[in-house]
Amino acid sequence: GLLSVIQRLKGSPEQELRIVLLGLDNAGKTTLLKHLASEEVSTITPTQGFNIKSVHSHGLKLNVWDIGGQRSIRPYWRKYLGSTNLLIYVIDSADQKRFEETGQELAELTEEEALTGVPLLVFANKQDLVTAAPAAEIAEGLSLHTYRDREWQIQACSALSGEGVQDGMNWISSQIMNRKK
Repeated sequence: GLLSVIQRLKGSPEQELRIVLLGLDNAGKTTLLKHLASEEVSTITPTQGFNIKSVHSHGLKLNVWDIGGQRSIRPYWRKYLGSTNLLIYVIDSADQKRFEETGQELAELTEEEALTGVPLLVFANKQDLVTAAPAAEIAEGLSLHTYRDREWQIQACSALSGEGVQDGMNWISSQIMNRKK
């Protein structure tokens, strides 16, 4: 119909990607998603289940699945991993008591067959807080340098202010462009 005519005139159709957004509860996943969707981030409530938003960035349509991070929900994460093009994992950089727990969850996720070779973007969120650990320290603690089966990036950010978020989106865009080649 009309959409296909417009897409032909425009060049190529917008590429659509499935992104799964995970992390422990209170890491800032929903705030990050709302920021990406240019929505108000002043009132966020814990995600019970999941949110799905389509975000347009760099000529890409990103279908982002934000899945709750409460301990009772985490066993269900695996049910959402099929056909995932990219995994975004959000960490509360200021909650150092939970670094071991979040590291274990991420390690288990990256072993999932559905995520074999899927690029990983880790947002070291809440960098605006004085108690936040630097992204490099978090990367070391998570042993990201041992991930040889996928491209990965850690990005310091503040989902609340948006600082660093666009840098992460630029990395996603470069990953997609590299895969097209």
